[in-house]
Parts: sequence; C-alpha cells; structure tokens
Amino acid sequence: MGPVSPFQVITESFGVAIHALNTPQLTDGVINRSKRMMLDTLGVGLLGTSTAVFNKALKYCQMFMSEERSSVWGKAESRLPPYYAAFVNGIAVHSMDFDDTWHPATHPSGAVLPALLALAETLPKQPSGLDLLLAFNVGIEVQGRLMRFSREAYNIPERFHPPSVVGVMGSAAASAKLLGLSPSQCSHALAIAASSAGAPLANTATQTKPLHIGNAARRGLEAAQLAQTGLEGNPAILDMNCGFGVYYRDYSPSAMAESALSSFKWILEDQDVAIKRIPAHLGMHWVVDAALAAREKLENALGNFPLSQIQQITLRVPPSKYINCPLPASEHQARHSFQFNACSALLDNKVTVASFSEAQINRPALKELLSKVKVETPQDNLPSFDTMYAEVEIETNQEQTYAARCDTFYGHWRKPLSHRDLVEKFSLNASSVLCTEGVEGVIDVIGNMERVSECSILGSYLRMTSSPHEALYSTGVL
Repeated sequence: MGPVSPFQVITESFGVAIHALNTPQLTDGVINRSKRMMLDTLGVGLLGTSTAVFNKALKYCQMFMSEERSSVWGKAESRLPPYYAAFVNGIAVHSMDFDDTWHPATHPSGAVLPALLALAETLPKQPSGLDLLLAFNVGIEVQGRLMRFSREAYNIPERFHPPSVVGVMGSAAASAKLLGLSPSQCSHALAIAASSAGAPLANTATQTKPLHIGNAARRGLEAAQLAQTGLEGNPAILDMNCGFGVYYRDYSPSAMAESALSSFKWILEDQDVAIKRIPAHLGMHWVVDAALAAREKLENALGNFPLSQIQQITLRVPPSKYINCPLPASEHQARHSFQFNACSALLDNKVTVASFSEAQINRPALKELLSKVKVETPQDNLPSFDTMYAEVEIETNQEQTYAARCDTFYGHWRKPLSHRDLVEKFSLNASSVLCTEGVEGVIDVIGNMERVSECSILGSYLRMTSSPHEALYSTGVL
C-alpha cells in the first residue's frame, strides 16, 4: 500500500482497524453483551417470519438462484443466494420493530447478524464462534463510531432512518472481517457500501421500513465481496462532506485506530443496547410504562373504573413527527404512534405482539380513547433516546387527574433486561417457529459462542421447525 493521502486519513484508519482487530481484544463484557444482542435478534427474526412483509420479500427472492445457498431462518425448506438470505432475514428482524436499539439511535444487530450468518455458510472453512463474535462486534463498533461523527445523530432522527445509513457500513465491515480482507480492501468495502446507504424517514410506519435493515445486511455483504474481487471506491469516503458526510448537517469524523489498536476500547464496553419488551418504536416504551403506571393509580383510587368515563388523556412526549400518529390505520402506523400505544396500555393493561393486529387496532373502545388524546411537547423533553421522558395524565369526567412519568423504561441501556427475561423473550418469540429442541439449541449455542468450534451448528438449530430429525435431514446435516 502506498502513502496515505491527507484527505483519506479517516477512511484509512477504519480499514486498518477492521483488518487488525482480533479475538483477544474481545473483553468478557463485550462478549456477554453481544451474545445477548445475537439471541434477541434471532428471536425477533424468527417471530418476524410470520409477517406479511417478510413473506412478500421471500416470495420475491425465491425467483433468484445461484450455486451458493444460505438458510432462511425458521424455514427448513428454504435456501437462497446469500445476498437474498441476508436480505429476507434482515427484513424479518425489523418487520415488527422489535429489534435492539443503540444510542446514538440505530438498530445495530439486524444489519450485521443476517449478513454474517449468510456469508458463513458459503465459506470453505467454517468460522468458529469466536470468529463470528469478532466480526459481529466489528460491525457494531463501526456503526457506533460513525454515529458519533454528528451531534445531530444523538437526537431522534429527522431525515434519514439511521440503520439505513450506518447499518450497511456495519454489515460491510463485519463481512470484510469474516472474509479476512486486507486493510485497503476493508476501506474500499466501506466506500462501496456508502453508495447503498441512506433511506428517507417518509417510509417509516410502512411495510418498506423493514427493508431498510434487509438492504443494509445485503448491500454490506455485497460491498465486502465486491471489494474482495478488487473493486474500488473513493478511498476518502469517510473523510469527505460529499462522501459519508452527506447524511449529517454537522459531520465531524475522527480516526478509528488507537495507538496501533493496543489501547483499543469497544463502545459496547461502555454502553449497552436497549432490548425491547414490546414490538414497537423505541419511543413507545416510555409512553407505555407511563400509561400503565397512570392506570394503576386510577384503579387504586377508583377501583374498576370504566374507561369510557375518561374525559381526556394528555401525553407529554418529545417532539417527533414520525412517531406522532393520532389515528393509525395499519400495524406499522400503530408501532409508530404515541397515541395508540398509550391507549392500548390503558385499555388492556398491557401491550403485546397481538396488540398490533388489525382486529385490535380497529376496536371501537380503542378508537374512542384515541379521540380523547392530546399531545404536548414540553421544552425540557428533548428528542433524544438518552434523555427523553414520557408523562401520561388521565382526567376523568369528575375532573379527577391521575398522572405518571417514565424516565427510563425496563430494557433501556441504563436499565437492561435481566438474563432470565431476555431468554424468556427469545423463547416466546422463537417457539412460534422452532420446535423445543431448536429453541433450546439456539440458547445453548449463543450462550457458549466463544467456545463453539464451528458456528454452522447455529444454523442447524435455526432450521428445526418440525421434528428435529426431519429438519436436520432436509438441510444435509444428517
């Protein structure tokens, strides 16, 4: 490699770091947090294979054929070219908006894990569990670093859906790591991936939003494999305002390598991710917890109070147009509606996967509650997943008021799910698709990932959808 231009220092540093990071640098804390992220991602991805958007995408992808074939999670009979397997599995992960969220805001895991598992199946030598963990964490780290190139990124987004911006870069970095690309090839993989980055927020609350994760996984994998063939992009893609800087109004990049990586510290070491308890936009978790607490106060005071006697419901939330949906007409709009999630919690004393069905959305009692909602955006309630809060105030026909506030919901990175609750979430989601042995097998493999000699064993469990023997036989394991 020749001398580095002063105009490509940042991009060069990322290529060097992606290539040089190695398994001894994975700390116990990073390994444990990333295993939790993997388990949760597989669970919501398996559950997501039941959605309409997943099945439409799968039908489309089944038109394509290649000699290399990778698994579709939870579909023992379905195998696709690796790009399309990454695509549909990524869509499944985000199909219910049930996947993890980081700060600055992005969904980090869904863009990376589907690409890595699809790629791993095609490699002549199967990666170990540690290889998979390292590549996964490289993909997460690159996303975290890129998000920190802008103060704007610390707020709830206004223009671009973040995983469509940084997710494809994380997928490219992770795939490049698993492929063992050179520093220069790693840099070019990022440059190639940058030309597939970016999706407008206008497609949130639609069936297209899950495609943002699917595209990130697929396009990042493609970028790494194109770089492996020798294809090149702009070697200063991360250094330039007209490069990756187009996505941020206050772009200020910094190098990734730290003292030849001898003092490298993972962002995941310092900051955990949020693991969702309900399949909805992250902001909904604050308002649901506040609504449940306000409902409890009302019941403690008035007993079995008919909700039809509520005069007004006031929500005090941060300003954000794309998650302010007064009358949602579809499941995707409902997942992005402060009003819907607050009223569902008040009406049912819970919010679950079933809450977003067409029948639940169209209930007259729910629509009556929605008509009574007023949204306020206090000046001190900033649009940041790190500092925001939600208040829900209920006023009855007798002018009695009951209010509650949530500053940090259970599952937030400051208040992470217990291991038991995380495994319970995975088991509930995965058991909708996998047999008992498949569910337990995935839990065991992920829990021991750093000691697994070949990560292909994970794929065998992800295909156990009927009898274990039939699933293993259909995929060539037996």
